[in-house]
Amino acid sequence: MTVRLAAGTRQQMLQHAYDCHPEEACGLLAGPVDGDVQRVFPTTNILHSSTNYTIDPKQHLAAIRAADQEGFEIVGVFHSHPHTVGYPSVTDVTLAPDPTWLYVLVGMEEYGSPTVRAFRISDGVITEEELEFEESMT
Repeated sequence: MTVRLAAGTRQQMLQHAYDCHPEEACGLLAGPVDGDVQRVFPTTNILHSSTNYTIDPKQHLAAIRAADQEGFEIVGVFHSHPHTVGYPSVTDVTLAPDPTWLYVLVGMEEYGSPTVRAFRISDGVITEEELEFEESMT
């Protein structure tokens, strides 16, 4: 399955990953229930860790409200791996809160050339999704 991401979303995730480096960046993804991503909500990693993240609960609630006002739902989460590849870690799999969500990882193993990959995680099974970054979405 190909997941489409609206114009600018990739750049927002990358910028947030660079802004938070060397800590893990994190944020929420919103869009229609089909899983396509229309909005990125960068959030604060309240753990301030380079190996784990927790989204600020107030920012999480604000993102839910903003998405709802725009007619969207939270359809996933993104975070960075500041020093490793963009693939779900054991911790990512264990803590994955929703099997319907999209989990986007920004891998910064090569700092100047980060990767952006997306996955579904259900019952411990990781399935990679193809990403399509669009210039504009209708």
